[in-house]
Amino acid sequence: MHDVMSRYKHFLNQHVFGNMNTGLCDSVIRTRKITAGITNNCKEINTFILATHEQVRAVCQEGGIPKGRNLYESTKPFAVVICRLRSGDRRPSCTYDGKRSTRTITVACDQQWPVHYEEDRLFVY
Repeated sequence: MHDVMSRYKHFLNQHVFGNMNTGLCDSVIRTRKITAGITNNCKEINTFILATHEQVRAVCQEGGIPKGRNLYESTKPFAVVICRLRSGDRRPSCTYDGKRSTRTITVACDQQWPVHYEEDRLFVY
């Protein structure tokens, strides 16, 4: 369970921020030390879910549809901010452009805890 919780905390740090907005990509990614893998390389794309920890965790429980393996897609759309790398190759010189969107999210779950952001799809009303 300890491993699951450390992966869950890492997931929250990288992808969940209720007060995120498009102008905060550079500072939030720098403050949270988000990089590509274990390197100091800039991450090409990072998506932040504008929700609470509980709302995101629900995707692994009653709020998600199983997609095979350990993947679950949200039954409800989430507001997200997608940060795309504009310039730089190593932390802390990464700069990003942010875009807000509404999407269904797919996460990997371990013992009903979200531990990996797999993908998202544009939500069509």
